[in-house]
Amino acid sequence: MRGIKIVTIGGGSSYTPELVEGFINRYDELPVRELWLVDIPEGSEKLAIIGDLAKRMVEKAGVPMEIHTSLDRREALPGADFVTTQIRVGQLDARAKDESIPLKYGVIGQETNGPGGLFKGLRTIPVILDICWDVETYCPNAWLINFSNPAGMVTEAVLRYSNITKTVGLCNVPVGMRMGVAEMLGVDADRIQIDFAGLNHMVYGLNVYLDGETITENVLDKLVSGNGLTMKNIVDLGWDKDFIKGLAALPCPYHRYYYQTSKLLEEEQKDFAEKGTRAQVVKQLEKELFDIYKNPDLTVKPKQLEERGGAYYSDAACSLINSIYNDKGDIQPVNTKNNGAIASIPNESAVEVNCVITKDGPKPIAVGDLPVAVRGLVQQIKSFERISAEAAVTGDYQKAMLAMTINPLVPSDTIAKNILDEMLEAHQEYLPEFVNRVTS
Repeated sequence: MRGIKIVTIGGGSSYTPELVEGFINRYDELPVRELWLVDIPEGSEKLAIIGDLAKRMVEKAGVPMEIHTSLDRREALPGADFVTTQIRVGQLDARAKDESIPLKYGVIGQETNGPGGLFKGLRTIPVILDICWDVETYCPNAWLINFSNPAGMVTEAVLRYSNITKTVGLCNVPVGMRMGVAEMLGVDADRIQIDFAGLNHMVYGLNVYLDGETITENVLDKLVSGNGLTMKNIVDLGWDKDFIKGLAALPCPYHRYYYQTSKLLEEEQKDFAEKGTRAQVVKQLEKELFDIYKNPDLTVKPKQLEERGGAYYSDAACSLINSIYNDKGDIQPVNTKNNGAIASIPNESAVEVNCVITKDGPKPIAVGDLPVAVRGLVQQIKSFERISAEAAVTGDYQKAMLAMTINPLVPSDTIAKNILDEMLEAHQEYLPEFVNRVTS
């Protein structure tokens, strides 16, 4: 058996040990013979630390998986079966700007929503499209699995502006929601199924099942009584009972930014004054993690990685790759081409929806139209994603201005322009398409 070659771009990420663990645990049915971890020169120190840890993990597990590290993706890509992307253009310093600059204007600063999400997309999409070109050139039959944020906007751009068709976007939020419901009910997560539909970080659980029986109302009751199904990076403010019962669907943690905007903004401003941005907190967490990773006696993924806020990301990626490779036909929520699954979203657009995972990729499960209560917000965010992706590809200032203004977290065109101009200035090193395009 030839085995599988996987290339992970952004291999120096603190999440990579979870990815390695996932491949080790599935080795009997997913024989990864070569795992290439690729990063940029600025990440070479972290890549070396992660590479050494990965080799120790593989050796301890006793599986014949070769670990390679490289600062040149074109060296790594030839013959790859799967390429995963987990990049952060501008690293955590850029994220800190995404989070802090909007706050100056009384707007939420968050890395995947609002102005921060726009600018993460503007920086990330051109790099991902360059990677797409290399995949097309060096391993045209490979699957591209992206979990770089904003995953929905990135998937939209790949579908519209590259020739890559074998692509899937991945997010840990639906996995976390399912695990959270299981914890709420005190049952094993395998017994919970949720009908997911919407967009990345804008996904709803339309129905929740325990052992195949509908329990949506029961879960919504528990949601309003104190368990808000939140994440490490989003404060749990609870939910108003009448709102949740009226919504009649399970919101994801990121919906707080849209349904509880003023309260979240207040919390962000308070946290910023006391602790700085979330990026600064993560920077310290990452420093501690890499100090742990350096330990030559460490041969497993450390427990502390779960504090990082992105738990289940890499495990979800391993499950997806395993299901494609083995043509499992199981159901997983992923970002993929709509193809009619959600009636009010264009067929060619990216959606986050339950899919049957086959050797030919995800087959979206049709949900018809979204409930009227959520349809408008989802469509507004889809417009934001599409125009943001177009701005990223063209470097068009007016498109970026339009995307910023139509985002529901930005209250006016004037504020949008002020934030846009300051953020373009702050990020100009990573936005070559926008150089000299700022207008007064």
